[in-house]
Amino acid sequence: METLLALVAGVLLIAFGMLLIHRLNAQHDARIAVHHFSDAFPALTRPPGHPTPTRASPKRRTGTWP
Repeated sequence: METLLALVAGVLLIAFGMLLIHRLNAQHDARIAVHHFSDAFPALTRPPGHPTPTRASPKRRTGTWP
């Protein structure tokens, strides 16, 4: 009888955990769905008065690895 109760308790805990994870994933998906992402590269367009970034000099590869 104790074994049966332990198995039932284990199954209930697993089912509760699955339900909790499912609800958290649904909540996360809902948050992502309402979030409006910005443009693809917002750093390319800067407000007036901000300097444009300069490109660093190309780095020279060293070593023998392809």
